[in-house]
Amino acid sequence: MTQTSQRPLRVLAAMSGGVDSAVAAARAAEAGHDVTGVHLALSANPQSFRTGARGCCTIEDSRDARRAADVIGIPFYVWDLAERFREDVVDDFIAEYEAGRTPNPCLRCNEKIKFAALLDKALALGFDAVCTGHYATVVLNEDGSRELHRASDMAKDQSYVLGVLDEKQLAHAMFPLGDTLTTKDEIRAEAERRGLAVAKKPDSHDICFIADGDTQGFLAGRLGTAEGDIVDESGTKVGTHEGAFGFTIGQRKGLRIGHPAPDGKPRYVLDISPVNNTVTVGPVESLDVTALTAIRPRWCGTAPSGPGTYTAQLRAHGGETEVTAELVDGTLNVTFTEPVRGVAPGQAVVLYDGSRVVGSATIATTRRAPALA
Repeated sequence: MTQTSQRPLRVLAAMSGGVDSAVAAARAAEAGHDVTGVHLALSANPQSFRTGARGCCTIEDSRDARRAADVIGIPFYVWDLAERFREDVVDDFIAEYEAGRTPNPCLRCNEKIKFAALLDKALALGFDAVCTGHYATVVLNEDGSRELHRASDMAKDQSYVLGVLDEKQLAHAMFPLGDTLTTKDEIRAEAERRGLAVAKKPDSHDICFIADGDTQGFLAGRLGTAEGDIVDESGTKVGTHEGAFGFTIGQRKGLRIGHPAPDGKPRYVLDISPVNNTVTVGPVESLDVTALTAIRPRWCGTAPSGPGTYTAQLRAHGGETEVTAELVDGTLNVTFTEPVRGVAPGQAVVLYDGSRVVGSATIATTRRAPALA
């Protein structure tokens, strides 16, 4: 098994205006590829400046990306994908929360924007690959097939949000940062050595299109408010809320329950029902999940056949857990070796075989551990 061929390619480097994508573009150019930089304008009304480490796609980001391209010495363009981003990522995000699910917009963006809309346009224009600053590795096998693997440095690995890529997309993906054991400080130092002004720019965090980080306020502004009940596991009302969409499974803070539980322990969100606008809360032990079903599977290569043993990752910065999984009539059935907590419909479950990404699917239902007598 060898890494992706390094023959000279025509490469379209997606440049967000941050340090990772700038260094990735620089490394691709240094490797001898014919690189063109492109900044994706994803906001219909971009702000002039970011708010610290929050938000992206601002005018400032576009200018930072252009300056980096100038230093690297590559052509640079800005492509307007704001309408596609709104339809495929933002509207989907709102609809998922309205349905009581917890989506991951970064996966949706990688699937629908960076490796669908952007890649399709790049191939139509004669480019061979799209380059991004993600920390992951594409491996080329002797038979010509490709695999997606974790980054060499697990601390920076971003393969979870790339688990939606299929083998055809992997054939045109380039991740120059994925196979280097370097810390983020070293990446910044490299950017400084290369004369890239983004060397000290803060990383963006949270959801890029919610610059102030107030997800509940963002959703309320688009879905309105609708008072409903907060109930315990017995159905007893213990409080009220202004919209079930403002909660996520496993949430502890911000419940505004007027009185403590009988045992005095904290309560967590166990269930969200958009049908009757009810939020159910209970003890942390009730969050234990033993199995799940997931839909819309996407495989980074050939779909697995029959039951298999894997490790699974359930959130972008979460750890791995051992599972058995089987695809049955298009639905992925996953059973955990040990119970896990905080699993919510709408999240992605990504399966791994060692460092190899097997594929990803969207969690539809969960099965809780039986309550102790």
